[in-house]
Amino acid sequence: MFTTGKAFSGFSIDDFEAARKFYGEILGLTVSRDDMGFLDIHLDSGATVLAYVKGNHQPASFTIMNFPVDDVEAAVDDLNSRGVITKIYDNSELRTDEKGIMRGNGPDIAWFRDPAGNVLSVLKGD
Repeated sequence: MFTTGKAFSGFSIDDFEAARKFYGEILGLTVSRDDMGFLDIHLDSGATVLAYVKGNHQPASFTIMNFPVDDVEAAVDDLNSRGVITKIYDNSELRTDEKGIMRGNGPDIAWFRDPAGNVLSVLKGD
């Protein structure tokens, strides 16, 4: 029978150690190597996201993970202080400011990339 109680999400990466360092050390998430050798990214919500090395990896063409925050500007400043670049889109594409924050077109949001080129975001949450 189809059930959803243990469903999880996943995405590809091209370098296990770079992803482990980025998600674990730079973003400060809990990460572990699972029995299959994949990277498990444990979120505070209790969910686990799987990252797996794929030989012909192509970065996702969409945002793979969103992190709701109380203050986008403070989160961007924190990410920038850790070496994460949040100014990844040209102003003409998404009308972002000098920090890479798009304001006034939905919730404030800033995008950044993991070492494999996948796009993530911090956005104003409830």
